[in-house]
Amino acid sequence: MTQYGFFFDQSRCYGCQACATACKDWNGLAPGPEKWMTVYEWESGAFPLTRIHTLAFSCGHCENPACVPACPENAVFKEDRFGAVLVDDEKCVGCRECAKACPFGAPKFASDDECEKMSKCTMCVDKLIRGDQPQCALACPMRAFDFGPLSELIEKYGDVRSLEGMPDTDVLRPAMVFKGLAERKELIPFDAEKVIRLNADRGDLPKLFDEATDVTEIPEGIVLRNGLTMRHDSAGDLMRATRNDLG
Repeated sequence: MTQYGFFFDQSRCYGCQACATACKDWNGLAPGPEKWMTVYEWESGAFPLTRIHTLAFSCGHCENPACVPACPENAVFKEDRFGAVLVDDEKCVGCRECAKACPFGAPKFASDDECEKMSKCTMCVDKLIRGDQPQCALACPMRAFDFGPLSELIEKYGDVRSLEGMPDTDVLRPAMVFKGLAERKELIPFDAEKVIRLNADRGDLPKLFDEATDVTEIPEGIVLRNGLTMRHDSAGDLMRATRNDLG
C-alpha cells in the first residue's frame, strides 16, 4: 500500500471556507456540523502583536489510526490502495467510540441524536480512482493544499506532522505534513504607544478604553476562540468553534 496524504500551508490559508464548501457540495452534505473538512480559526496575542490562526483539517488518515481499533462493530477501516480511513455505513451503529478515540475530531455527526451514524472525510477515493485530486485541494484559491503519496510530500515539504496547538501526533502519525505560519513582520512601521494615546484621548468622542493595558493585556474569557480545539462534545460546540455556522 502506498500511503497518500495532504500538505497544508498555514501561512497561505485565510479561512475563506472554499475547501469546506467544495467538500460539502461534492459529497452532498447538508449545512451544519457534518463538516468533513473543518476550518478552525482562533486568535492569539494582544495589541500590537495580535495574530489570527487558521487550520483546515478533514482527517489525518493516520498511519496508526486510533478510530479503527476503537470501533466495536469494525465499521472503521483503512483501505489498501490509498491508505484512506473509511467508515462502513451499514456496520456503523452510532456508538461514537471512534469520536472518543480520535484526538483530531475527524469523525463527524449530522446531529446529537442518539445512534446518529458517523461520517467522515473519504480522501475523495472516488476521485482518486479516476486519477483526480481531492475536491478540497482543487478548491483552495491560495493553493494552501497539496496532495499525493505521503513519501513524496515529505521529500518536497519536510516531515512536520503537526501545527502549534494540535494534539500530539507522534503515535497516530497522520498522513499530513504542515508548514506553519510565516514569521510575523511589520510591513508598515508605526508607533504603537502613540496609537494607544491617540485612541485613548479622542476629544469630544467617547473613550474607547481607560488604560493602555485594556488593549495590551487581554483578560481571560474575552476572546472566545483563543486556542485550537479539535474534539467536541456536541454539535453546538463544534459549530461555535468553527468560523462559519453554515459551512
